[in-house]
Amino acid sequence: MKGLLLVNLGTPESPSKKDVKIYLDEFLMDERVIDIDYWKRWILIKGIILNTRPSKSAEAYQKIWTKEGSPLMVYSENLAQKVKDQLGEDVYVSLAMRYGKPSIASSIADLKEKGVTQLVVLPLYPHHAMSSTETVVEKVKEEIAKQNAQWDMRIIPAFYNEPRYIKNLCDSIEREIDVKNYDKIVFSYHGIPERHITKTDPTKSHCKIDGSCCNTPSEAHKFCYRHQAFETTKEVVKHLNWDSNKVINTFQSRLGRAEWLKPYNAKTLAELPAQGVKKIAVIMPAFVADCLETLEEMRMEGKEIFTEAGGERFDVVSCLNDDDAWATTIAEWTKESF
Repeated sequence: MKGLLLVNLGTPESPSKKDVKIYLDEFLMDERVIDIDYWKRWILIKGIILNTRPSKSAEAYQKIWTKEGSPLMVYSENLAQKVKDQLGEDVYVSLAMRYGKPSIASSIADLKEKGVTQLVVLPLYPHHAMSSTETVVEKVKEEIAKQNAQWDMRIIPAFYNEPRYIKNLCDSIEREIDVKNYDKIVFSYHGIPERHITKTDPTKSHCKIDGSCCNTPSEAHKFCYRHQAFETTKEVVKHLNWDSNKVINTFQSRLGRAEWLKPYNAKTLAELPAQGVKKIAVIMPAFVADCLETLEEMRMEGKEIFTEAGGERFDVVSCLNDDDAWATTIAEWTKESF
């Protein structure tokens, strides 16, 4: 029996402070997310963040929660069902979340119970990072070992420049915006600490996070989030025949005081109006499903930052979510992986 495991980030079970705290605990205690010594991470998360952040995060989740539940979960479930419909009985499809429910452990058990012997795993992140793709892959391997599942397993790698993904992304962009209506198009990617870039560099020397390393060919690019983000922007600009001078790359969702990838999105949004940029559209290719970062952080907070600084038009392009063509692409990748 063939199986497909789709894995997204995760979400609290409800927007209550209690459930948000449980979710943040699992998420932030992941050593690939907060990559410091365990005892330091324990003090930071258990002693400080979990005593202050859950209330604020719960309020943010309450703003985006729907009757059906968490948008990320709803879109992920719909996508999984569409992929399942396309694959038919040939492939058993299971959906898991790296943090929260359904857990990777429960999905592995489910796949094992169904008699799966060949497994394809798709981390639903276009760009490779230790705090996204890597932690999913390692957790899947850990649970497979724990449950003694004797499987032939294949991982679909980061798909940041895969032609079908780029086409799906571009089609979704064109459905929502016309580039002529804006002064600038802002690509906002989820940020990561700069140290994560150097940690995932297999050469241990290429990634300098300067103006040239991302454009200089290297095997490091297979694991470099920064390079891959910039390449996605380039592919979209090329595919849609946009003027590259009209495009800006930024990084959002910074946490803590460490240096993260720049330019920071919030800072950029606050500065653009003074530069004469009054009309913008924001695209967030690092997210395949709308979630807290796209709906609350960008559509609400981002818009407020931009308009209070003098901006006049602020539009946000929806993520791929449960788009039919996107489901077709995943089904095709799955078939090709066996």
